[in-house]
Amino acid sequence: MLKILLVLLIIVVLFELYSLMLLCRRGHPHWKILRLYRYAHRGYHDKPHIPENSMAAFRRAIDHKFGAELDVHLMRDGRLAVIHDASLLRTAGADVLVEDLTAEELGQYRLEGTEEHIPLLEEVLALFEGKTPLIVELKAERGNHAALAKAACEVLDRYRVSYCIESFDPRCLMWLRKHRPEICRGQLSQSFMRHGDGGRHSKLTLFILDHLLMNFLTCPDFIAYRFCDRHNANLRWCRKVFGVQEVNWTITTKEEMEDAERDGNLVIFERFDPRA
Repeated sequence: MLKILLVLLIIVVLFELYSLMLLCRRGHPHWKILRLYRYAHRGYHDKPHIPENSMAAFRRAIDHKFGAELDVHLMRDGRLAVIHDASLLRTAGADVLVEDLTAEELGQYRLEGTEEHIPLLEEVLALFEGKTPLIVELKAERGNHAALAKAACEVLDRYRVSYCIESFDPRCLMWLRKHRPEICRGQLSQSFMRHGDGGRHSKLTLFILDHLLMNFLTCPDFIAYRFCDRHNANLRWCRKVFGVQEVNWTITTKEEMEDAERDGNLVIFERFDPRA
């Protein structure tokens, strides 16, 4: 009988530890505004005429009453570029890394064969001031997570914009939790091994990131999970036990959008008009 009780005690302790590892924060006041919108992925782009993460794409999102998701990199001079990839090869045809550039040098490049330049974060924030909200993704490179998070917060503080911050890198969220706990923060994730998006990370690291096992250190306000991977058991636990807000990316059809919103999730969409 004693052995059975001991085993049960161990099971209970392990279960509690497991639950604590998935810790989330709920009830952030910014949800009153953030939940009112759908979010255009990298702006409401329309290739080949309106490139992703361009001022034209962001203006189009505002014109259609959508919020926007955008990506931010920290440059050599401490300024912040709004672009998805670290390399400019795909979007601007130049084999250079944005972290190696200054704002002045960044201005030389154009997006996807158009006259659109790569925006600085302050340009986009000025555009969205007093308008629809933003989901700001921090793209940490070369261990610059703390400097990136700090710089982004300092720029965001200067503008009257509703926003939340997300990142794949838990260290960005750890910095926010410690230094700017009032900001609505979210953990980005997906099934990295399924999609082969793990980079040079070990399988153990990818398993931890897949299954949100860093939450006890980041305590996110929301989980932004890839739509096709949304049935992850730990994500469901975070929703059921902690009531965390789920955000789904990237939604590409009306049917996917309806499925996500039926579950109470926010959507980050592209390549279709959600109003149709």
